Amino acid sequence: MARIVMKFGGTSVADIARIRNVARHVKREVDAGHEVAVVVSAMAGKTNELVQWTREASPMHDAREYDAVVASGEQVTAGLLAITLQNMGVHARSWQGWQIPIKTDNAHGAARILDIDGAFLIKRFGEGQVAVVAGFQGIGPDNRIATLGRGGSDTSAVAIAAAVKADRCDIYTDVDGVYTTDPRIEPKARRLAKISFEEMLEMASLGAKVLQVRSVELAMVHRVRTFVRSSFDDPDAPGMGDLLNPPGTLICDEEEIVEQQVVTGIAYAKDEAQISLRRVGDRPGVAAGIFGPLAEANINVDMIVQNISEDGKFTDMTFTVPSGDVDKALAVLERLKTTIGYDVVQSEAGMSKVSVIGIGMRSHAGVAATAFKALADKSINIRAITTSEIKISILIDGPYTELAVRTLHSIYGLDKQ
Repeated sequence: MARIVMKFGGTSVADIARIRNVARHVKREVDAGHEVAVVVSAMAGKTNELVQWTREASPMHDAREYDAVVASGEQVTAGLLAITLQNMGVHARSWQGWQIPIKTDNAHGAARILDIDGAFLIKRFGEGQVAVVAGFQGIGPDNRIATLGRGGSDTSAVAIAAAVKADRCDIYTDVDGVYTTDPRIEPKARRLAKISFEEMLEMASLGAKVLQVRSVELAMVHRVRTFVRSSFDDPDAPGMGDLLNPPGTLICDEEEIVEQQVVTGIAYAKDEAQISLRRVGDRPGVAAGIFGPLAEANINVDMIVQNISEDGKFTDMTFTVPSGDVDKALAVLERLKTTIGYDVVQSEAGMSKVSVIGIGMRSHAGVAATAFKALADKSINIRAITTSEIKISILIDGPYTELAVRTLHSIYGLDKQ
């Protein structure tokens, strides 16, 4: 017998037929004798609809009331799944985040989980009950519902798995695992059997949409073994109930991966914009004077490149932001012009960031050089580069994104079995 947390995303519970299919997945684990808790998202499209309603009611709406509205989508799904499970003879009950309780901070709309007492759910296990928990939500210090931001149900599931010391956390989605790159761009992309927490964190933060970044962070901190699986697989197919290695991709400690490839995957993010500040006075505190106000404006700055002039008096500062934040970033920089003392600010949208990721890069030289040469051979110009121990990110012109992804996927042999 094992303790399993199962999470199902919006496309997996999009209608009653799919909810019935999800219930079959849950019943399979219950019939195998496992203790099961389930975390659900809102039905596909419902959260967007609820968000739109709040905007129509008032463009400048209260964040606490926003949370009260958008959290209702998960409540509906949890109730429907509990009803369906009961109809199949499974002892199930739906629960809201505040009933567990999942305690969060007060940042309504983008709250962070502070604490979950696993005792409530463990008591449900002892009663033989499947607890169906509304994901994406908790309760803030003001005793009101707080939501966790987009993709928050993944975070709910991993946090609950950590709280109850689950043997596994299964994240069911519309894909059957984590791939070496996006199969829509590269048909030769392969599903990975295992990927380390660190690699998955890089993949998620650099453009892969399989898991929410905070959920991977939580899984890594609490060492929660996490499987990415497809809810559209036949619940009763051979191997689906395998306790140790069910179909999908295992996200785990690096030590569990015996054969480590140098490069594990290629991620990409479109709609990046490049902003350059020319002839900034080179003095202590100038970087803080630029990036502090941008952070306060909730603008996510990514790649940063600095070039010092020959006489050491001036610097050019180039960085990237999401294309949607360009106007806001330029407005912040304009207000800072007299304080910072730059000559001119330039911006260009339509960039893409392509990243090479792999824990094997720590012990292998020449990985970056291979990428640069491969892109040069395809006449792809590199705008900026950032690196870490296990990743290389390259900024290029947007129209070359797919060619760059396919080229790098091939040059590192990721298209070979």
